[in-house]
Amino acid sequence: MQAPLAVRARGISKTFAGVVALDAVDLDVTEGEVHGLVGPNGAGKTTLLGLLLGLAVADSGTLQILGTRVGRALAVPDGVAGFVDGPGLYPTLTARQNLSALTRLRGQGVAAREVTGALEQVGLAAVADDALRGFSLGMRQRLGLAAALLTRPRLLVLDEPANGLDPAGKNHVHGVIGALAESGTAVVMSSHRMDDLAALCTEVTLLATGR
Repeated sequence: MQAPLAVRARGISKTFAGVVALDAVDLDVTEGEVHGLVGPNGAGKTTLLGLLLGLAVADSGTLQILGTRVGRALAVPDGVAGFVDGPGLYPTLTARQNLSALTRLRGQGVAAREVTGALEQVGLAAVADDALRGFSLGMRQRLGLAAALLTRPRLLVLDEPANGLDPAGKNHVHGVIGALAESGTAVVMSSHRMDDLAALCTEVTLLATGR
């Protein structure tokens, strides 16, 4: 029996200032699946991820996320977490303070031990009390992943999660994502690199000029 769909998109189109970003795109993602989006710059990957995160709404087509049809309001759907164009973080705060602040902004009560656990999960426990301004790009990506994990998402949306990571860091993040999928979380992630997606994804969608 096939797992339920976490994402069902039919004929999704989106235009920005006359430029077509997505043109009648269909997408199915099942629960427990790691689904990769690959394509060149301008292919529409980030736009599609933004729609899944509620950062934009489609001009036409239908989108269902976790069984609920997405309306016209800008809002993060329940059960969805992630980031596009890099995670939104505070450079003057420590990693631990960033996670605490982000959970408060979401109105989410999270115990200190859960913050520590998320940092351990992404391999940042040793720098938990260091200011973010000293972090590399890869460390910031991992902190963004930790912030998403604290919401216990049913759908995780990640834009280039391996960006800036060395091979060891990439393997660590891949392990975290793989474990989430095994627990039933659906993951949609973008990459320019087919080798990254081949190592992790069960399905891949190729986008080119919005299709």
